[in-house]
Amino acid sequence: MVFARKVWKLLVGIKDGLVLIFMLLFFAALYALLTMRPSADAVRDGALFLQLDGVVVEEPAEVDPFDALLSPTPQINEYRARDLVASIEAAAEDDRIKAVVLDLSRFLGGGFIHMQDIGEALDIARDAGKPVYVHSLFYTDDAMLLAAHADEVWLDPLGAAMIAGPGGEQLYFGALLDRLKINARVYKVGTFKDAVEPYTSSKASAPSLAAREALYGDVWELYRQDVVSARPKIQLERITSAPAEWIEASGGDTAKAALDAGLVDKLGSWEEFGDYVASKVGKDPADDSAGHFANTGFDTYDANLEIDDAGRPIAVVTIAGEIVDGEAGPGTAGGDRIAELIDQASADDDLAALVVRVDSPGGSVTASEAIRRAITRVKAKDVPIVVSMGNVAASGGYWVSTPADRIFAEPGTITGSIGIFGLIPTFEDFLADWDVYSDGVRTTPLSGQPDPIAGFTPEVDRIIQSNIEAGYSRFIGLVAKNRGWKPEQVDMVGQGRVWSGVAARQNGLFDAMGGLDEALAYAAKQAELDAGEWHPRYLGNKREPFLSLIEQLTQSERGVDEAIARDLISYAAQRRRLALGTASVRLERLMTGGAGMQALCLDCDSGMAARPIADERGFWAKLAGMLK
Repeated sequence: MVFARKVWKLLVGIKDGLVLIFMLLFFAALYALLTMRPSADAVRDGALFLQLDGVVVEEPAEVDPFDALLSPTPQINEYRARDLVASIEAAAEDDRIKAVVLDLSRFLGGGFIHMQDIGEALDIARDAGKPVYVHSLFYTDDAMLLAAHADEVWLDPLGAAMIAGPGGEQLYFGALLDRLKINARVYKVGTFKDAVEPYTSSKASAPSLAAREALYGDVWELYRQDVVSARPKIQLERITSAPAEWIEASGGDTAKAALDAGLVDKLGSWEEFGDYVASKVGKDPADDSAGHFANTGFDTYDANLEIDDAGRPIAVVTIAGEIVDGEAGPGTAGGDRIAELIDQASADDDLAALVVRVDSPGGSVTASEAIRRAITRVKAKDVPIVVSMGNVAASGGYWVSTPADRIFAEPGTITGSIGIFGLIPTFEDFLADWDVYSDGVRTTPLSGQPDPIAGFTPEVDRIIQSNIEAGYSRFIGLVAKNRGWKPEQVDMVGQGRVWSGVAARQNGLFDAMGGLDEALAYAAKQAELDAGEWHPRYLGNKREPFLSLIEQLTQSERGVDEAIARDLISYAAQRRRLALGTASVRLERLMTGGAGMQALCLDCDSGMAARPIADERGFWAKLAGMLK
């Protein structure tokens, strides 16, 4: 028995050892899988293939692995604008790359500034002798802005190309809330601060319409200039002034109409297009079937780009998406997270300068202030601070810009919206309709207040409004200090009004026209650094390999098909989903009380990438909940 026990222990020990070795090998292999990068050999002779099946953004949103794995729908692909630009510009100088090819059939758009930046990169490739070919089943405004910079634009014979222009209508819930007897208590400063109007009215106010008309007019003119300059043959006036007559003139054949109006150059299927590209750049050695050509995909090419880290670092912090309190992001600007990134960068004694890249419609005042304070802590160390405004830098996005030594923006940037509001719903009238009342004893006017169920006392209303007015005074004071103005001057261009970059420059809200490259160059100059003596260091830019694997597992092969416009009918459905998604967010903002004092812009949605809402049931659930 003793011998048998010893043999048994030996066998158990061998088993445990083998299990341990197996587990170590398993995790080593898993780590290698998650951390491996495409080799330089993966970049092949042929085309740089940009299959943009998703949206172009300033900063891709963080992927929640549990939500991604449990979600019934695939994740939306998000492409960082500067990564696309860097790959295209590198391809222009790469002898292995013969052409740049874009597949936009599943492209969901991006901000106007991003489209311009990518278009300029495509022009660089063309000037370097690398032709640009584009194919799509359906071109919308953003896709057409990119396609205008191509040598040849192809459209599927069953497809369409449309340019709608900026603008559109908002949903207004004021009459519904009145019917439900829900009291949307609004506290604001700013004649043009119209972010609260959807909750208080059934239509836009005259000041809101006037400001919006001016803003969209400027953006539309910039769009027209870009498209016509890049593609002179396009009959833009015909397409946009009489769209029904234009389509009818081709017998309802939208593809033929697009060809006749100069929107596209050729009609052909993806297979025909691919074979044409193959005749220019070579056939795919791994697959010689129809439609395949020699290429290197964006992910592979981007992963193999060399990173220049010579010289001193100029830190670049990105403030993208709505500004919220806490650690949210990337893709959402969590105030605490961004402040921590800035503080970590400032601890580096070799830091040459800080560039703040803003692409945000604003949000929480407290989160915006947390970011601003972190920037001022860097500034106190005599580090140059430069702001680069992207598609949108409004409300809280302008608040965080106020410590800058110099602010850069572009003509199409949406900015301003210097104003503040608070929004809190109360339900006293709704409950009274059901014979539910409140009663009690107060020792002071504030006892039990603020009470969203029984309603606010007049003193609470006055206190909150006074606090909002103090916040606005602080906001214009920060702007006045930055611009060297008197507060009265800021108030004249403030009042919550949103401006295009063209108008904002005329009003003195920023210092110089230019993008991120110009901002970095200026920061280097202020740090007294010449070319080769500095490099940009993007803060919070690392993506966990595990999350990259989760993204690959949860994304469909060619994007989220439900969100893709293939013809006019599906385009209308896509617009419906986006509208319901926006409405759902606004209903949620009402029911959560706006998450505190807000410096947020209503009109700035037009400047941001439209992240589709894959499941529209959220809107109907919220609406049904209000109607119960």
